[in-house]
Amino acid sequence: MLEATRCGNGASGRNGGFVQASLTHGTGNGLSRFPDELDRLERLGRENFDGLARDVRDLGIDAEFEATGDLVVALEPREVPDLADEAELLGRFGYETELLDAERTRAEVNSPTFLGALWTRTGSALVHPGKLADGLRVAAHRAGVRIHEHSPVRELRDSVSVIADAGVVRARGVLLATSAYSPLVPAIGRYVAPVYDYALVTEPIDRALVGWGRRQGVSDMGNQFHYYRLTADDRILWGGYDAVYRYGGPVGPHLDDHDPTFAKLSQHFFTTFPQLEGVRFSHRWGGAIDTCSRFSVFFGRALGGRVAYALGYTGLGVAASRFGARVALDLLDGRSTEATQLAMVRRRPVPFPPEPLRSAVIQLTRNRLAAADRNDGRRGLWLTALDRLGLGFDS
Repeated sequence: MLEATRCGNGASGRNGGFVQASLTHGTGNGLSRFPDELDRLERLGRENFDGLARDVRDLGIDAEFEATGDLVVALEPREVPDLADEAELLGRFGYETELLDAERTRAEVNSPTFLGALWTRTGSALVHPGKLADGLRVAAHRAGVRIHEHSPVRELRDSVSVIADAGVVRARGVLLATSAYSPLVPAIGRYVAPVYDYALVTEPIDRALVGWGRRQGVSDMGNQFHYYRLTADDRILWGGYDAVYRYGGPVGPHLDDHDPTFAKLSQHFFTTFPQLEGVRFSHRWGGAIDTCSRFSVFFGRALGGRVAYALGYTGLGVAASRFGARVALDLLDGRSTEATQLAMVRRRPVPFPPEPLRSAVIQLTRNRLAAADRNDGRRGLWLTALDRLGLGFDS
């Protein structure tokens, strides 16, 4: 394994730590894109989720894995009926859910902004992503995997030869897992847009002020949404809302700080939890998400099938990347499995247009999503057109 920096760098070790069974960025998104095979995708997703939990246990990885479920909270009156619709949909696919009114929601997590919630009790967990990455690295090393960190790959050649700074590796096959970073197969760049996400973490809080006794992960229902959770030492991780795309899609450490977004996140945090006024933020970070137009992993092969790739998790890859890796390895080895025959695996998403149109489309879409949040959820002509083209930006 060749790693450009160290294992767990970037999104692998620095994310919100939300573990979701869904392989399709939510059941609703999966139903709109893969209706004929969603039963199988949901089953495979649950098996993958259970497999990750089993790996953490059997490999002895101290990753702070908590099968708490998650709360999706309504912040606007118009969102409350949607919670029941989501509960009905999830129930069809075997999830255990519970609808909470405002009082019961605030009994779980105390915020004056909460008007109701859907508690999905199964298929959702929390993990410390850095510890998970470190633990998997140790487990791979014990299994005999040769890991070469600080070995960025610069080029692939037809042989297949992998050209790295430290030398040349000749391989029977190559699995690419480049996420939002520059792909080694140029054609992949049409399908991935690096979108930056940012997060804050508080100092340890007085839990009595917020409740949160069952430690669920939380997100809200806006197009521009926040995600938040407790850490093991009772800090609150608070992220999301802004999704920042920059012209040309650059990725690098110089973009991990973004003061305007951090200021906005801080303001929104204290609106949600005014009782925590005076609490300070001890950590902040940012990183690029490998966004694709269908919001879920896509697959492909290159160089005559000797290179395979799995990309495009769009922020929900903690569990789905385990599935993606297994499927991509099967594609690389030419194995026919239930998963490799799925339309989800065989079809790629709609590509993004080239610059400068790409930047214009993404910025216009972000603008219209924000407008929909301000306008009782009405999506307008642009978002409606994207919906009809199967490009509905609903997340």
